[in-house]
Parts: sequence; C-alpha cells; structure tokens
Amino acid sequence: MININGAYYQNPTFPTIDNSTNNNFEDGYQAGQLNNMPMEQSYIENILRNNKGKKVKAYVSFPDANEWKDKIFEGTIEQAGRDHLIIRNPKDGHWYLILMIYLDYVEFDEKINYAID
Repeated sequence: MININGAYYQNPTFPTIDNSTNNNFEDGYQAGQLNNMPMEQSYIENILRNNKGKKVKAYVSFPDANEWKDKIFEGTIEQAGRDHLIIRNPKDGHWYLILMIYLDYVEFDEKINYAID
C-alpha cells in the first residue's frame, strides 16, 4: 500500500497469463506466438516503415502550445513505431522524434510504398 496525502492506495496489479491451464489467447494465438502475429499493413506506422529512407514533410499540430501550434518537419524517415516517427533532416543534421498523437499528415515527394498482403 502507498500513503499519498494521508490516504492509502493499493499498488496497481496487472493481469498475467496462466500457462499451466490455457496457452491460448482469445484470438487463437498461443503464448510465445505474439511476435509472429501477422501485421496489418494499413496501419500508419507500417506504411511509414515501408517508406523508410524517403523524403517527407510531416505536418504536426500541438494544440496546447503557446508559441506555435502547427509545425512542419522535413527530412527522411529513419524509423516509425506504433506511437512515434523519427525523421532526420540531412540539410541541418537535426533528428526529430515526433509522437503520432500530434501528427496530422505526411507529404511524400515520391510514390508511396503501400503493400497489403
């Protein structure tokens, strides 16, 4: 238990998988197979990942910012994850880590690789 401002709160608990009784998840995958699950190619992070190395303009909005609310980041896609995009600007050497929640859209200078299997 944690004492916060005179009140006691129980530590959070997280669900666990009991492999002794059932190895299957609801969707039919077994424990240990999660890394081998098929990926839906239309998710934005997968589309961005398929276009790694391409020059882009990422249009980003920060609704709570006082100085600027909208910004454009230019450069090449280095990495893309579920919640982030990493862009490198070769002109000035800057690297940008952009959270997907702020990303409005991405503009490409060339054809997009979009593959769905």
